[in-house]
Amino acid sequence: MSVEQVTESVDELHWFKSSYSGSGGGDCVEVAAGPGAVHVRDSKAAGGGPELRVGRGEWAAFVTLARG
Repeated sequence: MSVEQVTESVDELHWFKSSYSGSGGGDCVEVAAGPGAVHVRDSKAAGGGPELRVGRGEWAAFVTLARG
């Protein structure tokens, strides 16, 4: 197991929700691009729930596969 130091403040990230998300809530995620990683969270738990931190290269690979 490895431990890495997180140097970016999650409080300073600018979060974006998909334009496909409706205004009525539901199952939505938000993403924020930081200098070293992309952060993903549940929009219903914004600011208080868990977040997934993914490397930029891994995020780019995920988006490429998701586009099909």
